[in-house]
Amino acid sequence: MLADDQALVRGALAALLELEVDLTVVAEASRGDEIVAVAERERPDVVLMDVEMPGLDGIAATAELRKALPDIRVLIVTTFGRPGYLRRGLQAGAAGFVVKDTPARELADAVRRVHQGLRVVDPALATDSLVAGESPLTARETEVLKAARGGGTVAVIAGTLFLSEGTVRNHLSSVIGKTGARTRAEAVQVAENNGWL
Repeated sequence: MLADDQALVRGALAALLELEVDLTVVAEASRGDEIVAVAERERPDVVLMDVEMPGLDGIAATAELRKALPDIRVLIVTTFGRPGYLRRGLQAGAAGFVVKDTPARELADAVRRVHQGLRVVDPALATDSLVAGESPLTARETEVLKAARGGGTVAVIAGTLFLSEGTVRNHLSSVIGKTGARTRAEAVQVAENNGWL
């Protein structure tokens, strides 16, 4: 099953995988919040999951899919080879993580290996992940920074998260310090580039 919000990417992946005699694409989904329902209906062995999709991101969708259908294996295939995405994807239950510029033969082999119960991780990304380490942000700091992405005021963020304005300011200050940023917009950028959001 292919889960990607870009029809052209899904089509290209389907065409490449259909060239393999032992692989068949049985279903597609374009939104993260559709994946469990489609998988329940079609029962694929492996889902190739993009990270950035509308409705629900691929990492959260992986966690939901693994909870609902634990026998289905997930291979995250993304343009964004960020260390934080790798770590979060594996924690959500993905069996593999590769980037979209992986050669077709290697992608097909990754699908087979994941189906066999093995773990497949892009070696360069695994190295980057080890060097980068875990996100320094707490769960609450991550939540506040996600809310700050849109550029809203402290009051808007506080209202959205049901926190006091002082608490939001404290969390944003902490995030700026931990990311080495000068502004919250820069902190958002740093966190996104590392896959922490």
